[in-house]
Amino acid sequence: MNARSQPDDVARGQLLAALASLNQVLLGKDREVRLALACLLARGHLLIEDIPGVGKTTLAHALARVLGLTYQRIQFTSDLLPADVIGISVYDRESGSFRFHRGPVFAQLVMADEVNRATPKAQSALLEAMEERQVTVDGETHALPEPFFIVATQNPSFQVGTFPLPESQVDRFLMRIELGYPAASHERALLRGRDRRDLLADLPSVVDPAAIPGLQQRVTAVHASDALLDYVQAIARASREPGRHQAGLSPRAVIGLLRAAQAWAFLHGHAGVLPEDLQAVLPAVVGHRLRPRDPADGRSPAEVAASLVKSVPIP
Repeated sequence: MNARSQPDDVARGQLLAALASLNQVLLGKDREVRLALACLLARGHLLIEDIPGVGKTTLAHALARVLGLTYQRIQFTSDLLPADVIGISVYDRESGSFRFHRGPVFAQLVMADEVNRATPKAQSALLEAMEERQVTVDGETHALPEPFFIVATQNPSFQVGTFPLPESQVDRFLMRIELGYPAASHERALLRGRDRRDLLADLPSVVDPAAIPGLQQRVTAVHASDALLDYVQAIARASREPGRHQAGLSPRAVIGLLRAAQAWAFLHGHAGVLPEDLQAVLPAVVGHRLRPRDPADGRSPAEVAASLVKSVPIP
């Protein structure tokens, strides 16, 4: 074993321990939990869209607990203001100057709960934070902590009181996942087991949060062969074919797809990115970005992604 693989194995062991802890809280959602952790390792942000009560907030809080991250939850409502998210400058009479009071976005893991219940103005407070990992108030820039990870939940658009997220904000989420209803056996375990909030309180931190930026750098170093890059570009070209989607994958989305595949490969101990790694993360990465050209097309994001994969042969 070389000097480089040994620390990678130690780090991966910690991540696998984190996954095991998370799966004790979210029963039967191993794939979704792995995608969430891969999203963090790829320095992305996560959007969870589903009905209330399936564990979206629990997943975000559990991630913060096992990774030892500072955690803030922001409830997005129709009267939320940008200052409620990023903070506000308050005049200090003693010093005769304004002092900036940081908002809840200054946490390592920020839970933006029901993000599409806020107005577009309040939603826009997250744009700079998600892309630049900083916020600007009164002309002064404030850096956000590292790591910085936003987990946003979104109610289905058919529910009352929702505002659609603009495409510019949707594209800033590396992944979108759904949790769905639990299987009958897992639901029975939920009925017989402890309250999830009690389990969250007992979750130990198994990863040093100071090590996460280093893990994110290791993810970008996971080898991607020229053939694999050919596959990524072929998928991008197919998504941009005239008449197929309203808009194809942007360069940011294509880079995000590769980073997500590298993170998935790292989690699974692969020396390099395999086509299977790319296919595993592709629905979560492209499903919320690709909309069928025909508005009457009733395919789900997963079905749109599956159609894209099927149409592109592996080089």
